[in-house]
Amino acid sequence: MRIPAQSVCTAIRDDIVSGVFERGSRLTEELLARRYGVSRVPVREALRTLESEGFVVTRRHAGACVAEPTEREAADLLEVRTLLEPLGAARAAQRRTEAHLKVLRGLVRLGQERAGRGEDEDLRSLGGWFHETLAQASGSPGLIALLTQLRHKIAWMYVVEQPARPVDSWAERGAIVDAVARGDADRARALAARHAERAAAAHRLRRPSTAPRTGRVRTSQHSVNTAGVRH
Repeated sequence: MRIPAQSVCTAIRDDIVSGVFERGSRLTEELLARRYGVSRVPVREALRTLESEGFVVTRRHAGACVAEPTEREAADLLEVRTLLEPLGAARAAQRRTEAHLKVLRGLVRLGQERAGRGEDEDLRSLGGWFHETLAQASGSPGLIALLTQLRHKIAWMYVVEQPARPVDSWAERGAIVDAVARGDADRARALAARHAERAAAAHRLRRPSTAPRTGRVRTSQHSVNTAGVRH
């Protein structure tokens, strides 16, 4: 079985976002191949992809390293998202399918129920699925890819505080879905812009670890998700 570079790329990206690989740490092909149980070929391809996405940089005499974004770069990402998410909502109002609407309404219903009961544990993941589905409903592969990359990078750079009133946040999402269902692109855009601006205020920049870097990567083998890989 040949594990594709895309699966390796996802595994490395997830480990960067979760902090397994600290900012500035080296990412050697040998250690990554050992960690994920693959050859160096998909690792090399994955590192090129991650460099194009801004998660990895190549440094002279050091090779591939985890990027170290500045505060300005992080702020720019939030601003870009507040511009792109409303565009995605407007496109969704024009292109969504009944399947998209069914999923969006189901997520809003779950979010409102759990927020109303004070069950905050799953609200963040439900919110992520909501915005991912809304992006998918835009029917624009380029926009979907940009929003997906933004979500990964923002999760890497920021800690998100739960809103004081989660019920209100889910009511906003419900209003967006209503506008999308009616095909009202202008209202969907306006509501999504307001929601994105409020959400941005809840983001707090992650501070890089101040512990001395060892320059080493954990070498324990980490399985790669091979779902859909042909044997």
